[in-house]
Amino acid sequence: MREKFTFSFPAPPGTKRRFHVMIKPGGAACNLDCSYCYYLHKEELFRQPQSPRMSDDVLESLIKQHIEGNDHESVVFSWQGGEPALLGLKFFEKVVHLQKKYCSLYKNKEGKNKIAENTLQTNGTLINDEWAAFLKEHNFLVGFSVDGPEDLHNLHRKDKNGKPSFARVMEGHERLRRAGVPFTVLITVNRHNAKKPLEVYRFLTQELGADYIQLNPCVEPVSFKKSAPNQWSESFMPRVGTRRSRPGNDLVTSWSVDPLDWGAFLCKVFDEWREKDLGRVLVNWFETAVAQTMSLPAQICLTGEICGKGVAIEYTGDVFSCDHYVYPEYHLGNIMESDLVDMIFSPRQQEFGFSKRNSLPQHCLHCPHGVLCWGLCPRHRFVKSPEGEPGLNYLCPGLKLFFDYAKPAIREIAAQCLAR
Repeated sequence: MREKFTFSFPAPPGTKRRFHVMIKPGGAACNLDCSYCYYLHKEELFRQPQSPRMSDDVLESLIKQHIEGNDHESVVFSWQGGEPALLGLKFFEKVVHLQKKYCSLYKNKEGKNKIAENTLQTNGTLINDEWAAFLKEHNFLVGFSVDGPEDLHNLHRKDKNGKPSFARVMEGHERLRRAGVPFTVLITVNRHNAKKPLEVYRFLTQELGADYIQLNPCVEPVSFKKSAPNQWSESFMPRVGTRRSRPGNDLVTSWSVDPLDWGAFLCKVFDEWREKDLGRVLVNWFETAVAQTMSLPAQICLTGEICGKGVAIEYTGDVFSCDHYVYPEYHLGNIMESDLVDMIFSPRQQEFGFSKRNSLPQHCLHCPHGVLCWGLCPRHRFVKSPEGEPGLNYLCPGLKLFFDYAKPAIREIAAQCLAR
């Protein structure tokens, strides 16, 4: 592994700027009350109003700055929450109008017109035919959240009244399918569905017809709502492999995935995917492992060497280092007072991004899988290494299990891709 990174500001002349924003136009507001949601408590943390909503002034400033600040032709807007569909179609009609306005005003460094692309992460329960027609007409890519078959999905994804959401989610999915809206499936792999990998995967591919699947491991320390990430005291960190570093104890929530179950889940799904769906279905963890084996950039931020170019923007215009770091300690400013590009490429944010690599424990620096993992998200580095060094990722044992098992096949797939 290489030496630790340093950073410089401003960027060298001629450098293209590209960044990503995860936009929370309705803050943490949601019509569901998923037990494992990491964002719902922002309502309490920031004392959000009952129905938060991004104002017209903030929306226009955001769209203008995002299009103006990105030097590439394609500028991606990621609308998330909470549940962004709560804002209604008129809000997103305004979004499309403003994007067309500012794309016509700004060109990239090659003189080409910029193009705005949109993704919408939704639980699907509010998608009706009018929504589906709009999303299709304006080429939105929909990220669709579902946790597997009905019994597994309904364990954690209930509404505010404690009623299951599966039936309404499937109705939304059917409307998207009929309208021909492209979608990806995001599944939160938790304590329960992790134990049924093939049942979950086959449901997603065979029942839903998903051709792109995002697997998101659910990890929440018990002090999650009380502390910002990276604020853990060393006394909080157990050594990996000890009782306190495993689920069913006082370290993580009862729905957090067991590290070894996570690894076994990936192994089982990988075998099924490789045998039946290779080249047809994209699975984020497998796609990035193949790409990184080919010395290409990571496809997901968790496995990237550095981070920091994907910020979160709240409905107020407040900018945070990442949507998993929406805490006062990681507040970068507000787009109504400071330039978005200046915040993203500031020394403070660059230091945040490089610290992902620079804070790795020695255990990671000597790991044979290090360049495929890079310690995953610092938010989950709250156990000690076998040598007793703090800062190891909670999921480390499971990811080692997966890479030990799948690495030969991953190398074979990468070699086939390079030979084409």
